[in-house]
Amino acid sequence: MVNPRLAAGLAILVVMGLGSFVLPLFAPADPSVQATYMRNLPMSPVHWLGTNALGQDIFWFLVFAVRNSLMLGVLVAAGVTVIATIVGLSAGYIGGRFERIVMLFVDTFITIPLLPILIILGALIRGNTSFLTVGIIIMIFGWAWDARTVRSMALSLREREFINMARFSGANTIQILVREVFPYVMAYTLVGFINTILFAINLEATLAVIGLSKIEVPTLGSIIFWALNYNALFTGQYVWIVAPIVATVVLFLGLFLTSTGFNAAFASKRGVS
Repeated sequence: MVNPRLAAGLAILVVMGLGSFVLPLFAPADPSVQATYMRNLPMSPVHWLGTNALGQDIFWFLVFAVRNSLMLGVLVAAGVTVIATIVGLSAGYIGGRFERIVMLFVDTFITIPLLPILIILGALIRGNTSFLTVGIIIMIFGWAWDARTVRSMALSLREREFINMARFSGANTIQILVREVFPYVMAYTLVGFINTILFAINLEATLAVIGLSKIEVPTLGSIIFWALNYNALFTGQYVWIVAPIVATVVLFLGLFLTSTGFNAAFASKRGVS
């Protein structure tokens, strides 16, 4: 039976993903370059969403923004998932002093007050950061929760009979983690991967608003930053700020439906309603 939630989520992601990667091939100009067009032009067949106060085409800027935000989200999610899975599995299975030391670092990152740290970083490196640096910052603050969850799952598995059989058969720690333990947490890591894309895109938007992100690069965060910076709401340029918000909501809806759809699919396979 087809999972309608998963199907709807994947459909949204496919449309937005393919559109954001294919449409830039037909862009008439680099949307990040300012003063390319007349400023504040209304919506028309030439400029579907009009132009902003910087002389940029809002539609093409939004297309590039969705693409870059998705790329950032996927790259960050891949890094976070790999780090969290390795740390969580190793700590949960090995246990002992190693687990206590690892969990000390994990709990430290979980308890760090994120917003004050980001504000301080924004004040220190405003305008001097790169898109890669933004991704690394998000990775640093995004892996700990998933690592703790994976560790809990590994704890529940390490004393099961099939793990003991693998241990007695001569398999080493890495072999047991890869062949025996990881298949049981793979479903969670997939759902966590999708959720981390949500987290990364949302946090990048937050970083852009406080000036820490690379605001010259079109992202959903940077387009909102420029719209707020030029008082789009008060000057009547509603499309400039509404369009990225609508795109963000639709993208988040697609990711959310996909995440919960996969979760429901895995639960039904395990016999959980």
